[in-house]
Amino acid sequence: MTYRQRLSLFLLIDSFIVLTAIYFSRFLVNGTFYVITFPMVISSIVILASHYYLSFRIHLYKKAWEYASIGELLSILKVVTLSIIVAASAQAIIFHEIFYRLLTVTWLLNMSLIGGSRFCLRMFRDSHLQKYESKKRTLIIGAGSAGTMVVRQLQQNSDADLLPIAFIDDDDKKHQLDILGVPVIGGINQIEFAVNKLNIENIVIAIPSLSKRELNAIFQECAKTKAKTQILPMLEDLMTGKVSVNQFRDVQVEDLLGREPVELDMVTISENITNKIVLVTGAGGSIGSEICRQLSCFKPKKLILLGHGENSIYSIEMELKETFKHTGIEFIPVIADIQDAKKMMTVMSMFQPDSVYHAAAHKHVPLMEANPEEAIKNNVVGTMNVAKAASWNGVKTFVMISTDKAVNPTSVMGSSKRLAEMIIQHMDKESETKFVAVRFGNVLGSRGSVIPLFKQQIKKGGPVTVTHPDMVRYFMTIPEASRLVLQAGALASGGEIFVLDMGDPVKIIDLAKNLIKLSGNSIDEIGIDFTGIRPGEKLFEELLKPEEVHDQQIYPKIYVGRASDLLIEEIEDIINSYPTLAKEELKERLVALANYKVAPQAQLSVSV
Repeated sequence: MTYRQRLSLFLLIDSFIVLTAIYFSRFLVNGTFYVITFPMVISSIVILASHYYLSFRIHLYKKAWEYASIGELLSILKVVTLSIIVAASAQAIIFHEIFYRLLTVTWLLNMSLIGGSRFCLRMFRDSHLQKYESKKRTLIIGAGSAGTMVVRQLQQNSDADLLPIAFIDDDDKKHQLDILGVPVIGGINQIEFAVNKLNIENIVIAIPSLSKRELNAIFQECAKTKAKTQILPMLEDLMTGKVSVNQFRDVQVEDLLGREPVELDMVTISENITNKIVLVTGAGGSIGSEICRQLSCFKPKKLILLGHGENSIYSIEMELKETFKHTGIEFIPVIADIQDAKKMMTVMSMFQPDSVYHAAAHKHVPLMEANPEEAIKNNVVGTMNVAKAASWNGVKTFVMISTDKAVNPTSVMGSSKRLAEMIIQHMDKESETKFVAVRFGNVLGSRGSVIPLFKQQIKKGGPVTVTHPDMVRYFMTIPEASRLVLQAGALASGGEIFVLDMGDPVKIIDLAKNLIKLSGNSIDEIGIDFTGIRPGEKLFEELLKPEEVHDQQIYPKIYVGRASDLLIEEIEDIINSYPTLAKEELKERLVALANYKVAPQAQLSVSV
């Protein structure tokens, strides 16, 4: 119905109600059918004219009565009351008398009939126009303000495909109460019972203040059911209008990490990056590209995107130029191999960066077990090349991305990263550049991580392959890992190894089960196969060796490790000799050196 059609309808309805109310009031007050008198005609004209004038002034005819609430009722109260007051004034002026009883009854009838006519529209819409049969029966977790807002929106939006059936809330005071006609039936421990009893198809978690640990606990209860579980969008997205309250999103595995992300010291980071020249190696990788995105938020003068793969560097360059096109940042793509020492020196000399973030590395454990010489060339020699070039050209801060697999390493990859740590710690002692390392746990969604593999296996119908039922890992998200790198650069004094307080480690099998449930499948449908531990893998990872541990946090959720012995001569020896060594011998020497078990050959070369 158009606005003109609605206006004509309400003008007709209001004219009938106002005239009927005043003449019926005359009948009720005087008990006579002789209701058309000169004072009555004048009064009815004044009330009707006043009603129209005030209705237009207060925008009564622009209200969407299908969504009428207290605000609309107050508008009707103002219009009706003021029109009666105007009529009383007119009676006093014209007839020198105010018919109080008549006007009082008229006011009551107008309020009842006009208000009733409007709210009948909402009642008709709520009871007849909504097709509940096609809506999915939905359980709302959280009966607070957010949950109430969700229910109100779902009830008012005829296009929504969710029908709120019941609330779940741990607040005992709300149990057995009805909120907007929806009952609160119990606490979190009643989720499985409620889903089965009420034939629930969807679950919406509507508690924005939940910590990740609490969200994980609720999700585990929801996962016992076959209902699809979704979560309310972030409050900032709701407040800015980016999404509406009924645009729920699926729970992501990142939501279930069980701890809160690290917050940044924005001022210190800005001092190190804003209007400075910054270089990122491995800029096309999953970690390197996210570091570039985070850096760009702080508006560096130039951002050099260095990488070996032209397609990935092109992709991140185009993305950054589009996203930050109004910032004035100069994005410079450089295709180069960090194994090329002369090229690294040339790049550093040409651009003279203030800071370097070294994310380029080979990090796939099984592949490095099969190709140990490539781990040496890229992770050790490559890091040395970039570090020496940075030092020679006066870079202020050099941040290297390391891994928890560098602690007591059993793999070639972890051992090569430990040697790289030793190199930059040694460089810090000999250079004006501040060299630091940042150790990550496993990064969710990064290339080569377990999450994309699990998702691919689930998409194919399973089974999901897990190496061992007791295998545990620390996990963090790509943005969180990148933020830690930026914060480490801001905190760097030189020689430190920064480590994130990553909370409790996560069982890989639990991660697999959560992903299966998040995909809408059951574990029985997909299945989980155990394939056995691969070469170089450990059941658990460590973030710091006992002798490295500083008990005190240098920054909330960030620890710094003590410097340990640096076997630089032994590292140089293995760099010089690795091309002549057999793979198995190279692997043994590499792992032994990273664990400070210097091989006889290395001892001999040092003593000569």
